[in-house]
Amino acid sequence: MKKSLVYFQSGGPTTVINCSMYGVIAEALKHNDEIDGLYGSLHGVEGLINDNLVDLRKEDLEDLELLKQTPGAALLSSRKKLPSIDDPLFKEIIKTIQKHNIGYVLVNGGNDSMDTCHRLHEFFVDKKMDVKVIGVPKTIDNDLVLTDHSLGYPSAARHVINFLKMVVIDAKAYTRGKVIIVEIMGRNAGWLTASVDLLPEDSRPDLIYLPEMGFDEERFLKKVKEIYEKKGYCVLACSEGIDVQHKNCGVLDSFGHASLEGVSITLAELIKERLGYGTRAMDLSLAQRADPLLASEIDKEEAIACGKKAVLAALSNESGVMVALRRLPSDAYKSEIFLVPVKEVANREKAFPKEWIVSEERLSDEFREYLRPLVSSSPLVECENGIFLSASLRLEKVV
Repeated sequence: MKKSLVYFQSGGPTTVINCSMYGVIAEALKHNDEIDGLYGSLHGVEGLINDNLVDLRKEDLEDLELLKQTPGAALLSSRKKLPSIDDPLFKEIIKTIQKHNIGYVLVNGGNDSMDTCHRLHEFFVDKKMDVKVIGVPKTIDNDLVLTDHSLGYPSAARHVINFLKMVVIDAKAYTRGKVIIVEIMGRNAGWLTASVDLLPEDSRPDLIYLPEMGFDEERFLKKVKEIYEKKGYCVLACSEGIDVQHKNCGVLDSFGHASLEGVSITLAELIKERLGYGTRAMDLSLAQRADPLLASEIDKEEAIACGKKAVLAALSNESGVMVALRRLPSDAYKSEIFLVPVKEVANREKAFPKEWIVSEERLSDEFREYLRPLVSSSPLVECENGIFLSASLRLEKVV
């Protein structure tokens, strides 16, 4: 008997998460003889809990094409953490699954979302329900284990790299300028901040601080003073999660994560107080994960391919696995897609390798070789009146 497929997005959006959605839909539409309904679950797993599904076959083809350059989460996201599998909440999920004849669940997200993926798989196995669950990787933090890189990271890195180049060039304008602190996303892993190391000498930040480095306040101030007195300005790239005590602007989410933004302000205040220099604190905030104009073409292509692979894996009766990327040995960049156990990905983090950290000024050649091919390709973005076009989905409710 044919079963329905449901796909949902979870956690922080990326520039290419909707590319994965496009891949899921494009592949699923080739298998109408095997797939009953093709649904999207609104607000992540909450859509399964609340029976809030939309019919993805009702979307216009033109809008589906625009998904490939649409940031954000087209199906809306969620940070809801599922309880243990004996919680009554799962009864509501069963109702939705049975009502819509769902046999395939595709979860697109990062570390916490893979926890959701694993819990759903374990629950269906425990209840002896024939429902296959597949994870699709996504996070600009690039901290998912068992995959060469995470979908969304290359595009976010391109944004960060180019933004920092603009800042550095601008900072050179004055005889006595400012110390500029640019705050970049990265709770425990500094992959995204590290991307600025790809910049050439004349347009790179002076100092780079990752969570994996540790932080010494006196050494930090000494470095800033040396650079500023020599150049008349200083530009710093800092991960939001570096070990600096500061007041954050948010609250804990259901996974226990606090919003970390604010480290740039704290460092700016420290520099003004201790060194007396003028400062400017800059938080790249959401733009670094939502920029279609500076997206990586390789990132988009791989996100689409991973969405397609997730459908094929589900139809092949795989479950409890995540789609992952493996880099192949080749002069030109090539990758292949394979499957890994999602239980080995959930709630684990891939730190930036200590052996790739040389100093606060420079990272290793190996890291630059790793990153360069991921960010080297630019997509063509369809615009109108100078504004990028984006999808406007119907999101027609399934009853």
